[in-house]
Amino acid sequence: MPDTAYKQFCPVAMAAEILGARWTLILLRELIAGSSRFNDLRRGVPRMSPALLSKRLKDLETAGIVSRSAVPGGPDLFEYRLTEAGRDLKPVIEAVGAWGQRWIETEVSLENLDPNLLMWDMRRNIDPDPMPQCRNVIQVIFTDLTEAQRNWWLIVEPEQEVDLCSVDPGFDVDLYLSTDLRTMTKIWMGYTTIGEAKEHGTLVVTGSRELERNLGSWLTLSPFAKVAKLVA
Repeated sequence: MPDTAYKQFCPVAMAAEILGARWTLILLRELIAGSSRFNDLRRGVPRMSPALLSKRLKDLETAGIVSRSAVPGGPDLFEYRLTEAGRDLKPVIEAVGAWGQRWIETEVSLENLDPNLLMWDMRRNIDPDPMPQCRNVIQVIFTDLTEAQRNWWLIVEPEQEVDLCSVDPGFDVDLYLSTDLRTMTKIWMGYTTIGEAKEHGTLVVTGSRELERNLGSWLTLSPFAKVAKLVA
């Protein structure tokens, strides 16, 4: 990768030539989390331009970390999957994330709030098993955001992927979560708890008693939420 060439034989330098380019680690995070279509990857890296995303995917394919295969539906539809070399990076990405959770100050992390990334991350980490075995619709209302970003709907269907909508899908809502973006991010990252937010009035939950009672079970939080912070 010419934009990160160190010209050293050291394995760390050689790996950094592949992994050190801007957005590459974040893109690998999305691939490891299970995203495989271009549009899904874009939702996981909403601040990355489509052109740069395409370039990084090609770079990773050239490096033997990602494979690309056509899928039915159109001549330009592809799936991107990690190769054996790519899957071998999973503990590396997890270790980087754990280090960041452990050593980056909470307030510094909370300077980078992003409702698109937060809701996409919440979507893929919902556990439907503790939920009623029917369609469950959860509306998240960010009280501090503009109308365009305020309302989000999570649609959980039995034995299907959880769907995320930023436009009203037209279904009856089973549970409402009304909060501000900072509070929801703090809950998601394990900086505070659902109970603490409800007690302080920064999270208001209304609707299905069963969904509310099991909220801490099906909203499984960030994979890094359990990592103990060593700085405040």
